[in-house]
Amino acid sequence: MKKRMHQIDLFIKYPHDVQREWQRKLVSSARQTEFGKQHGFKDIETLNDFQRHIPICTHDELKPFIDRLMQGEQNLLWPSEVKWFAKSSGTTSDRSKFIPVTKESLEDCHFRGGKDMLSIWCHNNPDTRIFAGKSLTIGGSHRINQIDQDSYYGDLSAVLIKNLPTWAEFHRTPDPQVALMEEWDAKLNAMAKITPNEHVTSISGVPSWTMVLCKRILQHTGKKTLAEVWPHLEVFFHGGVSFSPYRSEFEQMLCLPSMGYLETYN
Repeated sequence: MKKRMHQIDLFIKYPHDVQREWQRKLVSSARQTEFGKQHGFKDIETLNDFQRHIPICTHDELKPFIDRLMQGEQNLLWPSEVKWFAKSSGTTSDRSKFIPVTKESLEDCHFRGGKDMLSIWCHNNPDTRIFAGKSLTIGGSHRINQIDQDSYYGDLSAVLIKNLPTWAEFHRTPDPQVALMEEWDAKLNAMAKITPNEHVTSISGVPSWTMVLCKRILQHTGKKTLAEVWPHLEVFFHGGVSFSPYRSEFEQMLCLPSMGYLETYN
């Protein structure tokens, strides 16, 4: 974590250099893909080159590549194997969108985001006891679906849960069987029954979903505040929507003056 905080400090001090370095790395990695060859990645060195070679495109324009990936073709948009797809509800049309999820995006974006979140919290709170307990993680309610023998899709939280590194499973609750239950109300009831028995020191999730779960937990336990359920709760890692409309109600429900709140956006 100390090593990572040093890297994060460098990102803060030299943001443009870091962005240029990542651009070069990504373009170089995808140079030999079908998309990279079509758009002359081999000739891209600068931001201006990037903008000149690659037009802004919509999901619909990328969809033919994604459809082929879902049928098992590889090396189209990215060189490493693609077998996971995050299903996103359609926001600009009435159709769901499928977003390829690579090993690199899992490691360098989503899991790195979680590690950075913990690094920043521990750096800012050196006396933390967050690892003495577990993290209550609230995800979506869609199960993983199999496309074929080697390909799968689900909502992003389900894809992440299915690919979590082993070490992370020891520090989170509930277990994947409950976390990936498809029927939302049944999952809430199962979580409300299981999680109060765990030593929870942190919560991670979207504020709206988390609030519904916490109210269900208080209803199930008969407690008035979450401080009575988890007296050593330290921090709520949240994201997805603005926390401002939820803050006062969370503070009342938690009744933990020392509670921390940390927003993340992978």
